Amino acid sequence: MGKRRNGVWRRLLPAALALCAALTAFCLGVGRAAGSDSAEEKRLAEESVRRAAVSCYAIEGFYPDSYEYLRDNYHVRVDESKYVVEYSAFASNLMPDITILEVDR
Repeated sequence: MGKRRNGVWRRLLPAALALCAALTAFCLGVGRAAGSDSAEEKRLAEESVRRAAVSCYAIEGFYPDSYEYLRDNYHVRVDESKYVVEYSAFASNLMPDITILEVDR
C-alpha cells in the first residue's frame, strides 16, 4: 500500500507543479494588463485635454487659462478620483503645459 501512494504522488507532483506555474503566469499577466490599461487611460485623458485646448484656440483665438474653462465650455472630463490635471498656461497664444498625474491611493 505504501508503494502505491508514492507512485500516485510521483505522477501527480509534476502536474501539480505545472498547474502552479500556469496560475502564477496567469496572475502576472493579468496584473500587467491592468497596468497597461491604466497607462492608456492616462494617455487618453491627456490627449483629450490637449485637443480641447487646441479646439479652443482654433475657435476662440486663445488658449484657455485653466482646465476648468475647458471642462465647463468644452465638456472635457477626466476622472478626478484617479487623476489630477496640471494645466499651466503662460500666455493666451502659447500652448499650455498639460500633465495628467495619477492620484495616490
